[in-house]
Amino acid sequence: MNDVTQVSVVKSAARVFDVFELLVQHPDGLSLSEICVALALPKSSAHALLHTMVLHGYLREGMRERTYRLGPALFELGSAYIASTDLVSDGWEIVRHTSRACNETVHLAVLDGDEVLYVAKEEGTSAIRMVSAVGKRFPAYATGVGKVLLANLSDTELLSRFSGASTLAAITPTTITDPATLITMIQQVRQQGYALDHEESTPGLCCVAAPVYDATGAIVAGMSISVPNIRFTENRREQLLELVRFQALRLSNILGYRTRTH
Repeated sequence: MNDVTQVSVVKSAARVFDVFELLVQHPDGLSLSEICVALALPKSSAHALLHTMVLHGYLREGMRERTYRLGPALFELGSAYIASTDLVSDGWEIVRHTSRACNETVHLAVLDGDEVLYVAKEEGTSAIRMVSAVGKRFPAYATGVGKVLLANLSDTELLSRFSGASTLAAITPTTITDPATLITMIQQVRQQGYALDHEESTPGLCCVAAPVYDATGAIVAGMSISVPNIRFTENRREQLLELVRFQALRLSNILGYRTRTH
């Protein structure tokens, strides 16, 4: 196979993906002309490409005459992909990679009631050890990863869980024990997309945390990086925030999440 043929094959494959990505944004379908204009494709080659995709079930004719929409074969592929993913096994790989990238302790946790359940953990080299362990539970309100998970709840759910208590148990001297303050902070976490923990769960340790989303856009887990307070400078905090948000998004993408664009 010569170089020209190889380039032609790659270009044809790229056009298929361009069509998919375009039609994702137009669920009611587009005509041949509209697709050609949007993707700068010649009508002759575009017609042959779309016809082939219809024959294989990746596109179907839309409700409007001579329009194209995404086909059922894509649903089958997506379902097979989701069935092959696993939060814990895929999460372990991301957690290990993240820990090695920053040499700090990294956690992956899910929400169970009012507690976080740690499902993956990779230790850094810090002399300060956390009370966490895989399979261990901890009050969600006292951890960064817990705040991220609680941010997935509505204000009504938050009020029902925490407004009835006059105070929350203090894990450390800096644990947030006032329910109203906690709810306000969780609302802030929801807006900014990350959470911080300033020695609220373990004396001497701070953490940054970010949400992990599934294919529906729901928060299904939280990832955090813990660092000794002495190293938790403003620059270090920003570095770790960038890292944890990037890696949490990587895991989200593996689970089928697509960043919404407007």
